[in-house]
Amino acid sequence: MSADIAHKLERNLEIHDAAARGRLRRARIVLTLGPLTSAVGVGWAVLQPWRLTLLHPHGQGFYWLFAEPPLYVALVGVLFRWLLAPGIAADVLEGPE
Repeated sequence: MSADIAHKLERNLEIHDAAARGRLRRARIVLTLGPLTSAVGVGWAVLQPWRLTLLHPHGQGFYWLFAEPPLYVALVGVLFRWLLAPGIAADVLEGPE
């Protein structure tokens, strides 16, 4: 194998390796969006507990007991991580073909 061909192959491997690292980083970002969203929802609930009507249900109707925005945010984060993120991350890892 001539040196020119070897250098070209090495350069191509470096390019593909950099692209794979970029795809892996994007996949990790997608996979952390769900837990990050859940953490934000829990943080919101801790910082503004008066928004959780379950903590003080006196005089509240069903809607106010059912509608808990901070808990919805945490639930959406969990559902995103379990249901959507694995497929999105797999698509990102495959890359353009």
